[in-house]
Amino acid sequence: MYKIGKLAELADCQPVTVRYYEKEGLLDKPIRGENGYREYGTDDLERLRFIRHCRDHGIALTDVKLLLKLRKAPEGDCGPVDDMVNRLIGQLDDQLRSIKKLKKNLETLRGRCHGGSIAECAILKSLSDRGHCSCAPSQEPA
Repeated sequence: MYKIGKLAELADCQPVTVRYYEKEGLLDKPIRGENGYREYGTDDLERLRFIRHCRDHGIALTDVKLLLKLRKAPEGDCGPVDDMVNRLIGQLDDQLRSIKKLKKNLETLRGRCHGGSIAECAILKSLSDRGHCSCAPSQEPA
């Protein structure tokens, strides 16, 4: 049996994280010892490590809940797992496109820098006028 501090240490997280996962229903409520301390078993440790590994892969808690539920039916179809991973990959692709656009915009700003005083700073002038920035959303007539 593990107390919360040891469980958290073994799962590479903080006790507050364990309490949060309990509150969110990702971990079962632990048994309490005579002293009132939470006590966890090896199944709790394995589950917590699974949750932490999911989180390391950017899987949202709502999806972790789904995965935990699916693990209880090992004979079931893994289609929902594939769908979730495909959705996450799509989200990452969107984020990568957005980050690349942001990088390009910042490089454009940096290219406007020619030194000099703050009053002459082309970067600050560009940031002051969103309409002339390549990051501004296109305006459609109303």
